[in-house]
Amino acid sequence: MKTALLLSAGLLLGSHSWANEALAKKNGCTGCHAMASTLVGPAFKDVAAKYADQADAKDQLIQSIRQGSKGKWGQMAMPPQAQLSVGDAQKLALWVLKTK
Repeated sequence: MKTALLLSAGLLLGSHSWANEALAKKNGCTGCHAMASTLVGPAFKDVAAKYADQADAKDQLIQSIRQGSKGKWGQMAMPPQAQLSVGDAQKLALWVLKTK
């Protein structure tokens, strides 16, 4: 019974991560960002590392996603993604922060 519960939990958590990666692809995030390497914007793992010890990391990322940002990662500005709902921006921010 415990094994079945652990397996089910693992599948649910894994699918949650996959769903948020799909959300990132659907919304064009992967046109500028990759998991582990810098493209136009920083790698998701680098963003996670930068914000790892900040209590308001999720809120900062949601703001950067929805309103855009400039000067946080060099000269390239991130355009605002205002079409994203707050809920989707939150899902993406939490997913990025868990990236290793």
